[in-house]
Formats: sequence, C-alpha cells, structure tokens
Amino acid sequence: MAEDVKSLNFIEHIVEEDLKNGYNAESLRFRFPPEPNGYLHIGHASSICLNFGLGLRYNAPVNLRFDDTNPAKEEKEYVDAIKKDVSWLGYEWDTECYASDYFQQLYDWAVELIRTNRAYVDSQSSEEIASQKGTPTEAGKESPYRNRSVEENLELFEGMRNGDFKEGEHVLRAKIDMSSSNMLMRDPVMYRILHKPHHRTNTDWCIYPMYDWTHGESDYIEQVSHSLCTLEFLPHRELYDWFLDQLVDSDKLRPKQREFARRNLSHTVVSKRKLLQLVESGVVTGWDDPRMPTISGLRRRGYTPESIRNFADTIGIAKRENVVDVSLLEFYVREHLNKVAPRVMAVLNPLKLVITNYEEGKEEWLDAENNPEDESAGERKVPFSRELYIEQEDFKEEANRKFFRLKLGGEVRLKNGYIIKAESCTKDAAGNVIEVQCTYDPKSKSGSGTEESLRKVKGTLHWVSIPHAIQAEVRLYDRLFNDATPDAHKDKDFMDFINPDSLTKVTGYLEPSLQEAQIGDVFQFQRLGYFNVDKDSTPNNLVFNRTVTLRDTWAKLEQKD
Repeated sequence: MAEDVKSLNFIEHIVEEDLKNGYNAESLRFRFPPEPNGYLHIGHASSICLNFGLGLRYNAPVNLRFDDTNPAKEEKEYVDAIKKDVSWLGYEWDTECYASDYFQQLYDWAVELIRTNRAYVDSQSSEEIASQKGTPTEAGKESPYRNRSVEENLELFEGMRNGDFKEGEHVLRAKIDMSSSNMLMRDPVMYRILHKPHHRTNTDWCIYPMYDWTHGESDYIEQVSHSLCTLEFLPHRELYDWFLDQLVDSDKLRPKQREFARRNLSHTVVSKRKLLQLVESGVVTGWDDPRMPTISGLRRRGYTPESIRNFADTIGIAKRENVVDVSLLEFYVREHLNKVAPRVMAVLNPLKLVITNYEEGKEEWLDAENNPEDESAGERKVPFSRELYIEQEDFKEEANRKFFRLKLGGEVRLKNGYIIKAESCTKDAAGNVIEVQCTYDPKSKSGSGTEESLRKVKGTLHWVSIPHAIQAEVRLYDRLFNDATPDAHKDKDFMDFINPDSLTKVTGYLEPSLQEAQIGDVFQFQRLGYFNVDKDSTPNNLVFNRTVTLRDTWAKLEQKD
C-alpha cells in the first residue's frame, strides 16, 4: 500500500479510499464467482488476476465461489475444470464456496421478505410478466397477483418449495417499483421452479434463486468487502444494494459492488454460448481445443501461466470496453517461452539433402546448446550423417542476393555442424526438386576452433539426420477466425468468419532427443516456432501443437491487406 499511487488502477484506488475512510485492512475479502456452465476463457483470466492480485496486494483472502443456481446448465465437469484453471494460473483460494451452500438461508430470507410484504408469488407466465415490464420511458404495469395476502404468498411459496407445482406455474418476485427508471427494479423475479437435479444438492430443491438475489446475499454471508463485476452488471448495482438494504445487520460488513470493463480479444469470441456452439457444431474438438480461447485450450496449446498473467497485467483494468489485439497475447507467450523453451531441430516440409563427400554409414554426434537464454540449460548431442532433411523452402536452384539460404553454387552453415555447398539437384517428373547434392568442408565444424570453422557465411539452416529422425504428427494451429471481431457484424453470423486454415496437420521429422518428450513439454523448433507435446501423444506416436510462430506473421498479412 506504500507503492506509488500512480501505479494503482481505479479498482485499487477504490480500495485505498475505503481504507482511508474507515475500512479495516483485516476486513478486506475478495472473491472470484464463476458460473459452472462452461469452461473459463481468457476474459475470465483477467478477472481471476484482478481478484487474486488484490488478495496478494493487500494480504487478503479470496474466495472461489461457484454461482451454481441453474441446474439445467451446470455440471461438476465445469466445477473441476474451473478449479484446475485457477490453480494452474498460480492462485490459491481461501475458501471454496457454492451459492448452493446458502440455499436454505436464501429461502429463509425470502420467507422473511414475504412476511414483511416485500415479496410476492406471481402466477403469470414469463411472457405475461415480460409484457408488463414497460419500456425505459414507459412505466410497467403491476401484476394482478401483486397484492396477494401475506398468508397466501407464504402458502404458495411453501408449495413451490415442496414441489407441488409445475415449472413456470409460479415465480417469487420482489415487490419494489414498477415505475422505476431502472427496469431491473420493476419487481424482479427472485425464484423460479425447476424440476431438475442439481450437481450438489441433487433433488433436495425444486426452486432455485435468481442471480441478482443470490449474488449480493452470498457476498454478505461470506463477508466479501468488494464484489467486482464486469460492466454489464452496472445497472444491477441498484438491485444489489436494495436486496442488501432489506437484510444487512449494522454490525456486519456490507459488501459493495463495483464494475470494470470486459476486455475482448480480437480474432475470437468469448461468449460461453458461442463457445458451446463451436463445440457442439464440431468446428472444434472440445472446450480444450487448442484454437479455443479457453484457459484449458490455451494450456493445451502450450501457453504458460506466466504469459497469461503478464498479458492480464499489461492490458490492465479499464472503465470502457475495448478489443485487445490477440497479437499482444502471442507476444507474451513468445517472450516467456524464449526464456524457458529448449531449442531443438525439426523439419516439417522435408527436402532430402545428400553430402556426397561424407563417408557412407558414418555418423557423429555434435554438441548443441539447449537454450542460449539460459546457461544452466546445458547442451545435448545431435546426430549427423550423410543424408539429412532440410526445409523445402530453404533451397532454390536460383535466387537473388537477398536469399540467404541454400542455392546451387551457394554455401550455408548447418546449425551446430558444417558449412556445405549445393552442387546439384534431382527433380521428379513434374519438375519438383526432390534431392539436393552437396559437399561439406570437414574442417568447418562449429566450435572446433579451426580457421575454416570461423569462416562467415550468411545463412544458417536447421536440419535432421534422416537415419536418426523420429516422425511425429505436428498440428499447425492458427487463429480460429479470419476477422478481428467476428461477432460484431449485424448482418452476418460469427460462424461465417471461421478460418478454414486454423488447423493443418503435417508429419514432422525430429531430432531423436525428442523421443522422451512428455505431455506438456514445450520446445522451440528452431526457425519454425514454439511447440508443445499434446495430450493425444503416445510413446509410439508423438503429437506436437504449434503454440505460436517465432514472429507475428499476421501483422505482415494485415499490412498487405
């Protein structure tokens, strides 16, 4: 709290102001309140970093509370995935809570509101209730059931609780003000009937509280000091406070709701409904598909917790919504993986190269640095032989002076190895080059200290030895949408912007050190990008995902467009 005030975001300014005006530092408590009806995405990551970051800054507890009030959409699978994601990001919660923990207390409080004529049972259909809401400039109409007696309301609400009625037959509404300028205050629904089993309470309940009734009261029960929500909940704050007004005990802390802007990410969607549509339509293979903006998808693709936290810290907290370019997220994963990912060699578009003056059957093991950014990473041995693979695009028969790779009559250095010269090439019937014949300088071995090894050539190529190479399935992932804001077009569906090239599968040829790679391990395939081992891998069939290319290739494409 002694840090430079200029470094504070506006939420932290609110907390600081509260501390100056009488809040006790020991009374600070925050919470992250996900609804377990889907997997967390990159937008949730900002909220997680905000709430848990405040907890770390002020040495205050942070609850993980599941808003599990809709059994029709919620599952234990989502609860488990959310807990895994929060932990993976590096945060520990103080108490694991569920709105369902408070069902009895919420019910008892609702009964008290009925007893004091502040809530009533409405027997209209949802369509009838909606039609009476009015408009922002026109007052709503009172329900014909608004003035039921307290006794009748209590009897009906108890019947709702006991399962005596069908879904939609009755709801419980707060009795507030049908002429309020805030339409959320026009007698909002507090409870509805749902004859569906709950993932925690099973069939103990057949009425379930609505979010607005549950939210503030759960904060109050847990004594959360600051309830931080995204901006769409700003109109709900008046209702949040009204419900608290009915119940708050003056000797207990009263939570306050404050809002921050949602950060949208370009070239993707973060609506759970739309993400579910992608899953159910088969566009992606599941919530953890590496093209998805879910935390589980990013983790599977090879993103690191550090890169996501750094991204969240950089975009910060704002009062207005905007779209953050996905290239910023990609920048932070590149930055972190550059520090920690071992360098290895792999060829994804192979062209055979034969060193004609290298002895047949000979092999040698060259020293290769694991990571120039990390001296402690050490070295490994890489096999070298007469027959190698290089990338197809690294050879041209003829090329101008700006082409610093291999061309006929030209020289390049093989990474960690020798200088070679292209002497000739072989083509197939269609005129495609299928083999390049080279000679090498035996005295030019990297690191040998000879005069020849110190000779400078402009190009350096990665390669793998054909007899030693292991094959792997390599999945080249790209952005799922080819439009920056796919769900912002009024005349088109977001699915119209699916990028048909978001996934390409190729067979890669890898240096043999990767044979022992484990699921989740990350590597830099030199000159190609960052890759990690996918969960589909088996000891006999390695599968690698491309996390990100070495450079932002989309930026160049967009500049051309």
